[in-house]
Amino acid sequence: MLKLKKRMYIAISCLLLLCSVWANPVSAMEARDWTEVLRDIDEYMNRSMKANHIKVASLAIANNDEVFYAKGYGTFADGESVTGDTLFPIASLSKSFTALAVLQLADNGRIDLDAAYVSYFPELSPRDPRVHDITVRHLMNQTSGLNDKINPDMTRTPQFQTLHEANRLLTEVQLAHSPGTAYSYHNPNYVLLANLVESVSGERFSDYLDSHIFEPLGMNHTFSVSTTQQIYGNETIPLGHYLSLGRSVGQSEPLWFIDGPAGIVSTAEDMSLWMLAQYHGRLLSPAMMKQYHAAGAIGPYGMGWLADQDESGGRTISHSGIFWTYKSEEMVYLDEQMGIVVMFNSGLNAFVNYSAFIDGIADIMRGEKPETSFLNGRNMETIMIALILATLVWGVYAYFRIRRRNKRLTINKLILITVGRLIPILILLSLSPLVTFIGGGRVLPWFGIWTTLSSPIIWLVVWSLVNFVHLACYYYVYVQNTKNGRLEADYR
Repeated sequence: MLKLKKRMYIAISCLLLLCSVWANPVSAMEARDWTEVLRDIDEYMNRSMKANHIKVASLAIANNDEVFYAKGYGTFADGESVTGDTLFPIASLSKSFTALAVLQLADNGRIDLDAAYVSYFPELSPRDPRVHDITVRHLMNQTSGLNDKINPDMTRTPQFQTLHEANRLLTEVQLAHSPGTAYSYHNPNYVLLANLVESVSGERFSDYLDSHIFEPLGMNHTFSVSTTQQIYGNETIPLGHYLSLGRSVGQSEPLWFIDGPAGIVSTAEDMSLWMLAQYHGRLLSPAMMKQYHAAGAIGPYGMGWLADQDESGGRTISHSGIFWTYKSEEMVYLDEQMGIVVMFNSGLNAFVNYSAFIDGIADIMRGEKPETSFLNGRNMETIMIALILATLVWGVYAYFRIRRRNKRLTINKLILITVGRLIPILILLSLSPLVTFIGGGRVLPWFGIWTTLSSPIIWLVVWSLVNFVHLACYYYVYVQNTKNGRLEADYR
């Protein structure tokens, strides 16, 4: 009997131990070596930056209830190291802050999300009657009917100087489509929302952000500016860059009014606190927080966030921030309670996949190996340099070949040659509409097209110049052949 009881005790003990391991594997098994995780993150960041010719970046990771990691990478031209407290413009990551400000006022009953925007500004008299149908929610979801084609943003001259000026566009504009029927990402939607916050709260928009968002979250180094000129004029903000033929070129951002959609400057430390607030819901009621993180009615863009799911089905909210000389990426995994932000002092580039940084860091945090791609900035720029050199070599070879040409050129053949040699010039002249088409209707200034596609543009220019020289030679040969043909005819 005692032996039976002993066996039962051992069996029950083993069962309880197995249940404990199943229910709490971390305590029963060896914990992850977080020092090794941080080492892997550092190695991955340094390797990825080198592979994309990125000199400076800053990383923020929030995990569960803590700021897990906030660190800077690289050094500035003066030798100063980047830290977790280095300031970076976050560009369109600012939209989620503007959306939060609107929702706070809605939470307090001071803004109705489904009320018409113009109802808060009775002095407006829009030319297009559909403007009266634009609600606050439409502006948040980027479904207002405004877009870059009918309302210039980055190419507007002159740029707005104050938020209140933005209301003028609603009196003059003819909407591209009826409100709520189509999605068009358009920065002035969030300029109007910032103006609404300023009007309803009675505070300057930047002051509202300070007192109602930054200070409550402890984001003590974060602030908002009205124009890109204020970024360039602030010595505490590092100079931005663009990438060209494998080189990082320092350049100030062109003048652009960004109050509301893209005006916030922050640090890795502060952005970690911002991400923690997303799954702790400190600044909104639970019902409003649910709306804040939800997708829009006709697409994934909700209220300053792209709401989606990851591969495992977990809820995510994300946004990218784009300037021509700065870039940022943010992803918050709500169900995992993990957030990642990476900020760069280099801008949008056709060959750099900035979002891959987020994916790689997330893989490391989950204990997985990050994927690497051959299609990185360094390899693509190397291909472009080789292509430019090959074009020059071909150009020299073809030049001497054309000069030695003995066959007579007919006018039809000359026309065909001319059309073929004009292809790179036609591509250059069509870049603006091509980029607008590829970019989902965004109308970019030429400066933005140059910084995004500088290496392909250099190649197209070299190719065009080579072709121009070739055409001059062809026409010279044609004239000489025609002249010799006349002389032969006269001689006969």
